[in-house]
Amino acid sequence: MPLDPSFVGRSYSPAAAFEVTRGKISEFCDAIGDTSPLSRDPEAARAAGYRDVIAPPTFLTIVNLGAIEAIISDPELGLDYSRMVHGLQSFTHHRPVVAGDELALTPHVDDIFARAGNDFLTVRAEIADAAGEPVCTAKAQLVVRGAEA
Repeated sequence: MPLDPSFVGRSYSPAAAFEVTRGKISEFCDAIGDTSPLSRDPEAARAAGYRDVIAPPTFLTIVNLGAIEAIISDPELGLDYSRMVHGLQSFTHHRPVVAGDELALTPHVDDIFARAGNDFLTVRAEIADAAGEPVCTAKAQLVVRGAEA
């Protein structure tokens, strides 16, 4: 079943706030092998001008997954999760993510199109801090493989 193109332009309510902690940043750094003192040592981060440790640029992947889930789990979209693969991911950072941030994500459907028997879904999450200031724009393209001939 093809994805419903009427979803293009749809926005979803902001997801519950995500609290960025030193522990979550540290766990993510362990997972990706990041040894930067700016992400692990509060004193090093402060000496570099940050209020606390900063998250690696791809840290928001874990936050963005919830935004993507809100869209793809909508039964009216018609997405067969068992046929979905992650195509592309990009982040446009407006400022670094810092321990202590409380982030809210607002998910959007930017595009749906078909090519070579596959559906492509482009989603975007606008990520803001507790004051409503932009932190990052995260985009992902998901590919829903067509049924085998």
